[in-house]
Amino acid sequence: MQPCQGPDRATRKPSFAVPRGACDCHAHIFGPRERFPFSPERSYTPEDCTVDQYRDLLATLGFDRGVLVQGGAHGTDNSAMLDALEKLGPRIKGIAVLPPGTPLREREALHQKGVRGFRMSTVVSGGVGFDQLEALAAEAEEMGWHLLLHFHRSEELVAVADRLRRLRCHYVLDHLARIRADEGIESAAFATVMSLLETDRCWIKLASLYRLSSKPYPHEDMLPMIHRVVQARPDRMIWGSNWPHPIHAGPMPNDGDLVDLIPLWVPDSEQRRQMLVDNPVTLYGFTPADLPE
Repeated sequence: MQPCQGPDRATRKPSFAVPRGACDCHAHIFGPRERFPFSPERSYTPEDCTVDQYRDLLATLGFDRGVLVQGGAHGTDNSAMLDALEKLGPRIKGIAVLPPGTPLREREALHQKGVRGFRMSTVVSGGVGFDQLEALAAEAEEMGWHLLLHFHRSEELVAVADRLRRLRCHYVLDHLARIRADEGIESAAFATVMSLLETDRCWIKLASLYRLSSKPYPHEDMLPMIHRVVQARPDRMIWGSNWPHPIHAGPMPNDGDLVDLIPLWVPDSEQRRQMLVDNPVTLYGFTPADLPE
């Protein structure tokens, strides 16, 4: 339960202007603790990072849409995330942390509130691990949802790859499956990513890649892997800020700087539009009506 540093709250307005309808596909809401207590089984204690602060972040960065991922500090109590969905409206969707066995009626209620998937993690305690992969995948498929897979090490992807190939629901490899820059495109994990992309059910989230780099900003050692996956499947890429960057021990990134990496990662403007707008529409079910005027 060690405390972790909070985000850089002086968010810089990025130089790169994202297209209309762009979606930040990965952020967390924490607290406020007096209303939404943290889980006693948590492995870290974050600062309060509230729905109002996230609304301001999106406005500064220029994003119209967002996806809130249930953070490990709240365990399987999704109340803070669901409260944020209610306050922010249909332009924000959610990814819940729940064990298998949630009744269909409750999942349908979550869907009405904006939930579109389940998160599984080997990084944080108090959540749901890969021993329940198939059972949770069946419930996600029933809802038209996907799984968000949060690995601690890239070798874990290799270990579960055959099980993923047998799933019928879609799934997202969070944070490029945690493949470090010093592992790179020649690694078994990266080869696994490329083979899973061929199934048409695998998606890649480009988020939190500063954790995987061995070099300072702009983390150019990550570019070979990024460019390879974008070239292979631009229709399966999404992007996320990872605000407020929980459990990050290094220098805290400014989210404006992270947005300015997008054209370096994806130089082609049409592919950027796919990653930021079209692919989130497909994966999360956004509609034109949810865009703010």
